Amino acid sequence: MDFLRPTTWEEALAAKADQPEAVPIQGGTDVMVEINFDVRRPVALLDLGNVAELRTWTLADGVCRVGAAVPYTRIIDELGEALPGLAQASRTVGSPQIRNRGSVGGNLGAASPAGDSHPPLLAAGAVVEVASRDGGVRMIPAGEFYLGVKRSALRPDELIRAFHLRPATGPQYFSKVGTRNAMVIAVCSFAVALHPGERRVGTGLGSAAPTPRRAVEAEEFLGRELDWDSRLDPALLGRFGELCAAAAAPIDDVRGTAAYRRHAIAVLARRTLTWAWNDHRGRRAA
Repeated sequence: MDFLRPTTWEEALAAKADQPEAVPIQGGTDVMVEINFDVRRPVALLDLGNVAELRTWTLADGVCRVGAAVPYTRIIDELGEALPGLAQASRTVGSPQIRNRGSVGGNLGAASPAGDSHPPLLAAGAVVEVASRDGGVRMIPAGEFYLGVKRSALRPDELIRAFHLRPATGPQYFSKVGTRNAMVIAVCSFAVALHPGERRVGTGLGSAAPTPRRAVEAEEFLGRELDWDSRLDPALLGRFGELCAAAAAPIDDVRGTAAYRRHAIAVLARRTLTWAWNDHRGRRAA
């Protein structure tokens, strides 16, 4: 197995272009587990740990640009107010050690339907910045990034450079169900983001379909029916949960049944929307 260690972004892109089968590694929280259990045996590892620009974030022109290797711990500590949904999801990732090493870029690269960062990225409308030596930069909306189980829109010679998100303009919440409280892969997860200025609600489902996905019909339903100046109607809340569950396409596996996942998505959708709505109403009253 070759071990490639670029020190600049340009060197990283060149290495990936020359050896497209090389597997990028930063924190190693996914890749090393697969190697240790002999799930995969890549011909080469592309260590991005020395590419400093991947560990920086900026806020300019109303957009947060977060490098692919910024660890979950820093998202929690430094971006909790700007990106609250993503920060909440980051707090649920693994252990402190994993949160210190793992990153959203790695989660995106793995493209697992159970990845904790995917639902808040979808709900808040993230855009993924990818690049290659010969093809330049591409900006891929999160909703178009996931193509299948652990398959993404990345081309063989591309690397994830950053993701872009506008700071929250309203409440955002994330919740997940697991077989225990920590160090667990989600049975299912859900994120909601309120955009009061646009009279719009964003959603994200995790571990409930072959890919992370939005509940588009549920979003459109709230766009038509939600009264932003009133209480949250119980019937509307129930229908929102039903539509979110209908957007799921889960499977039976060792962590849970498809029927349970659909039920849990409905519960999580109602719960997170209630939290977000109470937060929204509290801000208006303040």
